[in-house]
Amino acid sequence: MSKEASSGLPKDRPTGSAPPPPPGWRRWLLPIGLLISLVLFFAFPMRPSPGTTLTYSQFLQAVHTHQVKTITIDANGEASGRLVDGRSYSTTIPIGLAGSDLLNELEKNGVEIRARPPGPSLASQVLGGILSFLPFLLLLGLFAYTGRRAGNGLLAGLGGIGRARAKIFTTERPATRFADVAGYQGVKAEIAEVVDFLRAPDRYRRAGARIPRGVLMVGPPGTGKTLLARAVAGEAGVPFLSVTGSSFVEMFVGVGASRVRDLFEEARRHAPCIVFVDEIDAIGQRRSGAGTIVTNDEREQTLNQLLAEMDGFEPTQGIVVLAATNRPEVLDPALLRPGRFDRQITVPLPTQDDRAAILRVHCRDKSLGPDVDLDAIARATPGFSGAELANLVNEAAIAAAREGRSVLSEADFRYARDRIILGRREDSNVLLPSERRAVAVHEAGHAVVAACCDNADPVERVTILPAGRALGVTFQLPLAERHLFSESYLRDSLTVRLGGRAAELEILGEASTGAVNDLSTATDLALRMVREYGLSPRLGPVSYPIDGSMFLAGGREVVNRPFAEATQRRIDEEVADLLRAAEKRAVELVRAHREAVEALADALLEHETVDGSLVYELVGRQPPTPEQHTEAAARRPGQPVGVRISPDSRPHTE
Repeated sequence: MSKEASSGLPKDRPTGSAPPPPPGWRRWLLPIGLLISLVLFFAFPMRPSPGTTLTYSQFLQAVHTHQVKTITIDANGEASGRLVDGRSYSTTIPIGLAGSDLLNELEKNGVEIRARPPGPSLASQVLGGILSFLPFLLLLGLFAYTGRRAGNGLLAGLGGIGRARAKIFTTERPATRFADVAGYQGVKAEIAEVVDFLRAPDRYRRAGARIPRGVLMVGPPGTGKTLLARAVAGEAGVPFLSVTGSSFVEMFVGVGASRVRDLFEEARRHAPCIVFVDEIDAIGQRRSGAGTIVTNDEREQTLNQLLAEMDGFEPTQGIVVLAATNRPEVLDPALLRPGRFDRQITVPLPTQDDRAAILRVHCRDKSLGPDVDLDAIARATPGFSGAELANLVNEAAIAAAREGRSVLSEADFRYARDRIILGRREDSNVLLPSERRAVAVHEAGHAVVAACCDNADPVERVTILPAGRALGVTFQLPLAERHLFSESYLRDSLTVRLGGRAAELEILGEASTGAVNDLSTATDLALRMVREYGLSPRLGPVSYPIDGSMFLAGGREVVNRPFAEATQRRIDEEVADLLRAAEKRAVELVRAHREAVEALADALLEHETVDGSLVYELVGRQPPTPEQHTEAAARRPGQPVGVRISPDSRPHTE
């Protein structure tokens, strides 16, 4: 059983004692009243009262004196009718005497005779009444059942629609701890300090420190922001209220603001506590400026209420708001100011050491073969997030289970990495002999040029097995983490990307569509070198960053250019010059090592996959070692380090 943490702090308002429950006999008053009403209704039916009651002798006397005009006799001997003077009467005829003699006497004296059919019994009347009320009772029961199932349905009304759907985790429920979150020591230290604030507030109060009101975690998807929040819930020892940003948005106006108020009222009742809002960008987006059309007034009302609540409660109440998002650029500035979110913690993609620690966490319950080196796998997965690493281990386990094995081998991890990066192997994608030869020459060009460039990432292996949209792949893996990229490294990257096209031009005599991905990525890198990195002598040391999401791929805005048409023309010319120079250098390298390219292409046609050591053997060079090549790229595009955006360190695919 979970228990609530007591704070010892004064509440917002005094709580009075609840009224005593009503006695149990009250619930039976309504059913008993309905039952008595039904019995009285059917036992004493409403009948018109007769005018005169005659005995049987008086009735016979009236018949003989011609005073009876009409008579109605029922099967029970009850008779009633009218006299000649217009008065009504009633009498009881003995059933044994009501024979043909009485009827003859009545006919002889001119009395109009009627017969009343026998009426229903009391039991049949009660049953008929119940059956008549049965449809109404069934309908009422259906409404009651629907209202109970829906919670806030037809009978309960709309009273609960404005309540916040927050999950409350107390001290005994969470099982995740900081030890379960591998890596990210700096991030965990900052969040652990907030937890320590709530556990021992007096220590910080004596130093004059004020507890942060809000902590915002930002980073790419899959880096473990929600996992860190669950670890905070497990480590804090205080109530933890969890809610998503989308749960505040409804079609009814004012519901979001009402739920925000209800959430913080709940937090005040459980203080000291932590409130976690996942995907806060759903309600915290930037508000409309002056002169613009308000597109969603309900969302802005919700944001305004959140701003008021975060700035309204006193710091001594011990409420910390923990939020997570991967779109910090769309949040309202008023939400990010100190006093609301005092701290912003960036949760980046894991480094090589962090990736190795994450892999060890996900492999704890799995049997690994002796050839599996998790440090090597961490080096071979640059730019992978924690979620992708978990998926990598799961795909490797699936590959082993598919072959009936319970021990994971290095080949399983290699297959899993290829599937995540490239896609599923297409065994049915059979190439023509000429196409297969072209793919082999293309990949051989990539590999040989990469082996001949001093600043390029080392070649790990080359394959012409189709996977996903790629017909062949040249895998290049960095030897260490890199945070800055020199111009020589970027120019070598351009040359390697165009090495496949250069091999096609030099050996096959013409280019093909297989280089479309190389041209796209090379153009993007050259554009960044000229427009953002300031590596163009003609353009000078200027930078025009391409707007877009900080942590999400795609969606770059290039419509509103902050430069003139003449500058755009110079940018286009510089990009074209960079690509032509890189292609010229690649062609020269392929021409100088033509025999190595052709030998590597023949080896690919024979074995389909070759190791990187064969490439360096063919070109007559030693494979790079960490001592000779201590700096190498290890990040994906879109990561703000050093030169703001790093080139892609994942394998080239066609």
